[in-house]
Amino acid sequence: MKKYMLVLAALAFACGQQTTTTEAPVAEIPAGGQSNVQDAESQQDVVKIAANSPDHTTLVAALKAAEYVDALSNAGPFTVFAPTNAAFDKLPAGTLETLTKPENKEKLRTILEYHVFVGVLTENMIRDGMTLNQVSLDNVTLHKKDGKITVNGANVLGSARGSNGIVYIIDAVLLPPDKK
Repeated sequence: MKKYMLVLAALAFACGQQTTTTEAPVAEIPAGGQSNVQDAESQQDVVKIAANSPDHTTLVAALKAAEYVDALSNAGPFTVFAPTNAAFDKLPAGTLETLTKPENKEKLRTILEYHVFVGVLTENMIRDGMTLNQVSLDNVTLHKKDGKITVNGANVLGSARGSNGIVYIIDAVLLPPDKK
């Protein structure tokens, strides 16, 4: 728009006419990242898939505590192994409360990063015994037998395709190996 106004002003000047230009006010941009974009028509991203699932409220709370909602709302592509609320309930008592404290944010981030692979891995791409290097830089191992998929022993219960990747619903929280 600005370019066209400058061309118009230059033409008017060349023709010996005077003109004034005013620019329309720029709309205020809302604060926040990609996760704040409101779009009810497009396919949901991996975070919105989890946020709209009553079985993933704990995962979404952990993503918020780790400040990873915006990161996973971006273009991706991502493969996310999403533990259900019941999977988080299997952790020892107090574990989740401890991890979501601000002083443990880095540990929580590492655990969440262990659930994310950069790239889209569809079911037909999965091979028995294949390994994936996760965002945490640790590997997970996938198994596929008789049409059933597991990741580090956690069962894949289902999947959902999103605008920026795929979500595999799993029945356990994946814990990265201890760093020695």
